[in-house]
Amino acid sequence: MSDPQQNSSEGTEESFISHLVELRDRIIKAGIAVIVVFLSLVYWATDIFKLLARPLMENLPKGGRMIVTDVTGSFFVPVKVTMLVALVIALPIVLYQIWAFVAPGLYQHEKKLVVPLVGSSYLLFLCGMAFAYFVVFPTIFRVMAHYNAPLDVQMSTDIDNYLSFVLSMFIAFGVTFEVPIIVVLLVRMKVLTLKKLRSIRPYVVVGAFIVSAVVTPPDVFSQLILALPLIVLYEAGIIAARLIIGKDPEPVADEEGATP
Repeated sequence: MSDPQQNSSEGTEESFISHLVELRDRIIKAGIAVIVVFLSLVYWATDIFKLLARPLMENLPKGGRMIVTDVTGSFFVPVKVTMLVALVIALPIVLYQIWAFVAPGLYQHEKKLVVPLVGSSYLLFLCGMAFAYFVVFPTIFRVMAHYNAPLDVQMSTDIDNYLSFVLSMFIAFGVTFEVPIIVVLLVRMKVLTLKKLRSIRPYVVVGAFIVSAVVTPPDVFSQLILALPLIVLYEAGIIAARLIIGKDPEPVADEEGATP
């Protein structure tokens, strides 16, 4: 006669192993998607890097140019850029694999919430990157070139340093554009109420300028370019939470008419 406790232990172990196998398969599929996109783009790696460098090149003063200080930099930097582009393009497939792995453990109402949130998060992140590329980079590089002009020095930058800078900016503005999603989630999970979010506006404004001062170059224009969208997106998050979730519940009065 079999031991029920032993059978339960074996069943748990088999379930754990099956989850590991499924996780491995999902990771492999996600990795293959990224690699396929990368291989499709790697032939144009140099052109992709030139496209990324265009905001800087268009705002460099006469005689300014990009340089390479590492022997292998001219090869590996464009390849890194192409890999990052491939990851962004293949991200929907990666997110789907994550979703397919965790979906069986979610309730139906959680599934309905996750799908639009993940989709909108991806689109907002792309909007943040586009804002950084088309608005922030030209402004920052133009301002930096203006600051360098009185010094009578040649403005040049290493391509590896440039990649690190634009990557940090992409992440900063991509995350900044996620603020409406964060606000909606905080209200949805009842961590904060709409009334509370409105009451902390002054602190959000101060925090936005502190974050922009840390992330962006030390000039007023660059800081405003990050701080103002952050404030606007916070307000957009409050409006979205109001439309999606509704008003805050009214406080319940007790028998004497007092509110808790």
